[in-house]
Amino acid sequence: MTGVRIAGVGHALPGRVVTNDDLAATLDTSDEWIRSRSGIATRHHVDEGTATSDLAIAAGARALEGDRRGGGDGTVDLVVVATTTPDRPCPATAPLVASRLGLGTVPAFDVNAVCSGFLYGLSTAAAMIRGGAAGSVLLVAADTFSTIVDHTDRRTAFLFGDGAGAIVLRAGGADVHEVTLGSDGGQEELIIVPGGGSREPASSDRFFTMQGQAVYRNAVERMAGSTTEVLERVGWDIAEVDRFVGHQANSRILDAVARRLGLPPKALVVNLDRVGNTAAASIPVALSDAHDRGELRAGDRVVLAAFGGGATWGAAALTWPALA
Repeated sequence: MTGVRIAGVGHALPGRVVTNDDLAATLDTSDEWIRSRSGIATRHHVDEGTATSDLAIAAGARALEGDRRGGGDGTVDLVVVATTTPDRPCPATAPLVASRLGLGTVPAFDVNAVCSGFLYGLSTAAAMIRGGAAGSVLLVAADTFSTIVDHTDRRTAFLFGDGAGAIVLRAGGADVHEVTLGSDGGQEELIIVPGGGSREPASSDRFFTMQGQAVYRNAVERMAGSTTEVLERVGWDIAEVDRFVGHQANSRILDAVARRLGLPPKALVVNLDRVGNTAAASIPVALSDAHDRGELRAGDRVVLAAFGGGATWGAAALTWPALA
């Protein structure tokens, strides 16, 4: 089957930085309390009037520019947007992103797997390329969780930032090896926005809620388990993994996953201290940021892993390319 290569990456963050001290001004919390429980120091929030599509377009433009610098033509056959916070319930956000990026009338659709959304989108995009339905895909993961978080809720308000990350995938090469996915709808209550859908369309429960301890336990188990599964599929030993990019939810989760897998701390790619939990955007923002900082080298064996609402989870094995 056709191989899949990574041709460009990019990310975008809103300009407004929110510090822990900013949150402490209105919440019963402190910088020390937030850092000790999450590892987060700052996050970025959108201003009123900025939508998820605005961040997705900015990140997508940067990924397409990276593709051009590497010799690509900056066009794609398909656009996939992974998000839990679309501009509107209807229509999907992806067609607008494709249009505003000047990509014409290419097919475009959204994927919603919450914090596992990038991995679900990556699996979909890679399958489309391998199956011959598309020669190239722009995959964008973007979320503005500041628009669905209750900013008076001390348990969740400090965790989330807004952002978008994007990747251009093309046929040929062998950068994307395997992606493994899973879900358990019996645990939908772990991470949920109760109102606004067809079950409770008029509900006032429009804010994100989460069962923190249960999410922690499941995230560690599922991220470690899916990583082990994808390593078995590609035939890599854990000692051969150069970089591990886990969903940037919480430093405690990342550390626990690393301990369970036997990964050294130096293998972890971490930027949640600066951006918080950006939901579906978390992994591609971390990848693009690490690339910009020179923390990813051509030939690195990279594993991605995430856990999100649904419940959903997954992992992927990549070989990092030489990007312009």
